[in-house]
Amino acid sequence: MKKLVLIIVLIVSAININAQTAAKFGYVDTDYILSQIPEYKAAQSELDKMSVQWQKEIEAKYTEIDKLYKAYQSDAVLLTDDMKKKRENEILNKEKEAKDLQKQRFGVDGELFKKRIELVKPIQDKVYNAIKTTAEKRGLGFVLDKAGQVSILYANAKYDLSDDVLNLLGYKK
Repeated sequence: MKKLVLIIVLIVSAININAQTAAKFGYVDTDYILSQIPEYKAAQSELDKMSVQWQKEIEAKYTEIDKLYKAYQSDAVLLTDDMKKKRENEILNKEKEAKDLQKQRFGVDGELFKKRIELVKPIQDKVYNAIKTTAEKRGLGFVLDKAGQVSILYANAKYDLSDDVLNLLGYKK
């Protein structure tokens, strides 16, 4: 009998300890938060304009290459071997220039990537710090982002911290 009481006490204690130490979760929607921040919208707009301008510049280079190639094809019958080689090299050099420009503007460490870091990273850091502060204030163990790859099948709206984060950032709804 004493063993049974001891086992019951241990089970109740374990359940009580687990209930007290269970981590609380919250979630945010970073797409929603960022869409409410004017600086982020302005940064995205500036990046989009730069991207469109640079894309047009690259397309113009490829259009020029296409014209050179078509002119070469129509003139090929009349050209000497040296002239053919010279025109082919000209076309290849223009293609290389266009590809290099494309890589310079849109590559992994290209100008668009660097500009995105310059404009967007400070905003993302500010949002992250606000999320962290909000989570700590509410005593949460985890905050999930329902806008990212984390999938939430059910979320109680009382745990949505998005408006709290916006308020902390100074963007009252």
